[in-house]
Amino acid sequence: MTDTPISLAGQTTGLDWARYAPAFLALACFGILGFAFFVEYAFGYEPCELCTYQRTAYGAAGAIAIVALASGNRPRARTALLALSGLVLLAGSGVAFYHVGVEHHWWGSAFCANDGNSLAGLSFEDLQGGLNLKAEKPCDIVDWTILGQSMATWNIGLFLALGLGTLAVVRASVAPRRAP
Repeated sequence: MTDTPISLAGQTTGLDWARYAPAFLALACFGILGFAFFVEYAFGYEPCELCTYQRTAYGAAGAIAIVALASGNRPRARTALLALSGLVLLAGSGVAFYHVGVEHHWWGSAFCANDGNSLAGLSFEDLQGGLNLKAEKPCDIVDWTILGQSMATWNIGLFLALGLGTLAVVRASVAPRRAP
């Protein structure tokens, strides 16, 4: 494993993607998180539980990318951390896909807010104590869309692009170099 520029179609790009990928990945992940928090706090759109899990994946991948960036001149550690970030992002795409399925009622969700059947077996004191609790936002409600698509739908593409791009950089940085 070397710190040489990645070769594309036999041409050296001159840019060491493996070295710069952690910075790009951290900026992308934290930029997406910043946008989500901006929409939440500036416009009052409350995230559901599955939205929160997707935010967690972006935060974890971004944090791992920062650790990879801080790994300095240790390409093996940086590559391993980038691979971990890529896998976290691919897991995030699975959560986003699951969320889209919940939004479209392809399946139900154990993570969604109250389905109406959970009151059975609760005592009067339990019900009374629950009056002061804020109800969670249901996962199948889409508050807003961009170009007709929910944020969960957009997240599938974002997670896949970032995750597969990161793993492509990892693969290229560990692939044996061909002699010219």
